[in-house]
Amino acid sequence: TAALGDAAGAFGAVTAGPLANLLGTWGAAVLFVGLGVVAVLIATRTSIRSAAAVAADSTRPARSFARRHLGRLFVVGEPDADGYDDEGDRDDLEPVVHVAAEDDGVGDVDVLDAPAAEPDDAVPAAEVLVPEPPVDLHVPDEPTDGEQLAISLGPAGQRSPWKLPATKLLDKAESAEVDRLAVEEQGRRLEAALAEHGVETRLVGMVVGPTVTRFELELGAGVKVAKVTSLNKDIAYAMASPDVRILAPIPGRQAIGIEVPNAERQVVALGDILTSAEAKRAKHPLEVGIGRDIMGRSVLVNLAKMPHILIAGATGAGKSSCINSLITSVLMRSTPDQVRLILIDPKRVELGQYNQLPHLLTQVVTNPKKAANALNWAVKEMERRYDLLSEVGFRDIDGYNAAYDRGDFEPDPEGPPPDLALERLPYILVVVDELNDLMMVAARDVEESICRLAQMARAVGIHLVIATQRPSVNVITGVIKANVPARLAFAVSSIADSRVILDQAGAERLVGRGDMLLLDQTSSVPHRLQGAWVSEEEVRSIVAHWRRQAPQVEYDDSVEGTDDTELGGGGSGGGGGGGDDEDDLLVAAMELVVRSQLGSTSMLQRKLRVGFARAGRLMDLLEQRGVVGPSEGSKARAVLMTVEEFEGMSGESAPVGVG
Repeated sequence: TAALGDAAGAFGAVTAGPLANLLGTWGAAVLFVGLGVVAVLIATRTSIRSAAAVAADSTRPARSFARRHLGRLFVVGEPDADGYDDEGDRDDLEPVVHVAAEDDGVGDVDVLDAPAAEPDDAVPAAEVLVPEPPVDLHVPDEPTDGEQLAISLGPAGQRSPWKLPATKLLDKAESAEVDRLAVEEQGRRLEAALAEHGVETRLVGMVVGPTVTRFELELGAGVKVAKVTSLNKDIAYAMASPDVRILAPIPGRQAIGIEVPNAERQVVALGDILTSAEAKRAKHPLEVGIGRDIMGRSVLVNLAKMPHILIAGATGAGKSSCINSLITSVLMRSTPDQVRLILIDPKRVELGQYNQLPHLLTQVVTNPKKAANALNWAVKEMERRYDLLSEVGFRDIDGYNAAYDRGDFEPDPEGPPPDLALERLPYILVVVDELNDLMMVAARDVEESICRLAQMARAVGIHLVIATQRPSVNVITGVIKANVPARLAFAVSSIADSRVILDQAGAERLVGRGDMLLLDQTSSVPHRLQGAWVSEEEVRSIVAHWRRQAPQVEYDDSVEGTDDTELGGGGSGGGGGGGDDEDDLLVAAMELVVRSQLGSTSMLQRKLRVGFARAGRLMDLLEQRGVVGPSEGSKARAVLMTVEEFEGMSGESAPVGVG
């Protein structure tokens, strides 16, 4: 009885002795414990995999804490040039997690490697991986409150009385913590989802950007790229995301990228962009900050090299914020001696805050007819500058300005013509905030002016920024697209709109609020960026800085002209004509209308080969002279003059002067 009690019953007495003799006391104890665990799993109907997952989740915080704090005590040496220890085993690694760090102005941006996985939570498909080498991103020290951006102004700029705004006028965004464990879990979920559809992949890296996280995958042998791209909706479902964008392949790499929107997005402030290392290396006055890429690098583009850019996207996608960032970048980096602006805002509310700036050639243009005049003025200024460069023997504005700053030009004793007087030529940036409104009023004149400028204006320093929220073929015409090579697409509602902007799909999968695709001449693959944000308070403070330096701003009245200014020419597409040409056209228009008894503006366009705006003005003049009646909407105007009356006026040789 005592023996049975010591052995915990008859079963223990029968089994304990032989097992203890065979395995030893400790071996028998381990066996009994294992049998007990199995019995509990069977009784609770729990699988071994589920139990292991629960154990891994419950111990993960403790293991992460130990690796983070105790791992520093066992660092033997510095990593080699590839980013790993010489003695380390590079084949036994987890996928690399690149965290796009904020440019806070202090230190370098770190590219964080994920910690090595424990055996209980390792993913078999990612056991033997070679990660990408880390990208070195250098971030400057945080500038002092009174520091200005260091832009080379040249000899003339150094004598300039203008003072650039201080960087303290721009706010910076707060850095956000990245949940690396959640990112790793998403990567494992993505691999599992692809495996369920028969696609063998291997996760080789994860890049956390401000807007999206890109999971980089290598395909198994014999797996077609098209098989992955066809699973777009299934991947979005598995990742619990409204949509995903597949980059197949990643340019320059033997891998595909799957971009999944972040649950919490990071704000990219323009102040962070303009105080970054990239901004300090940029010296051209037209290099402007537009945002950050997925690796967290600040992106600045040189508008002089583009040399023109088309911005399009749906309402609320971030187009107006992008334009404000472009203009604010110019105001932060350039003086009125370097860059002059023509701002066209048919919506009347977007660009009005920039009025009274010394950079402006004319006040912000809100009248669509005057906007067409301003574009026509830019064409004439382009031709004048070409005449000047031809006279002095230079190919472009940069060489001319450099020679002017050096004092290489000798004064002509006879004096140059007034329109060819030697002077330093600033860059001219023409910003059109809504092309659709202009195309509705004067489509032919606007299109001709834009195409002339896009084809020829680069060498003389005139550049276009054209924006629209209606990316349709009757607004962004084929002629405009052919002459404006750089495109910036924000979120759109359909793949057809994306093809109008980029000539390819992609913009329909953007998530809005500044998420954009940049397509320039350097690559046929769009670059995904998060646009920079600048608040109205920041813009007002920067504008006030410039207004204090120039309380009285003098505009060039010839830029926007008046409502009566001639917009277009006949078939040449050039500038306006004189009074004699106007009289001749009016006589011809009067004869066409009277003899055909049809008061149609489109008929005048076809017969006289003039633009819509000019034909409309001729029709208004005919109404003033009593030839036609008032407008009746889409109907042709009533003709009030007979052929006999017209011939009688012609015989008196006074067809125009009669009121």
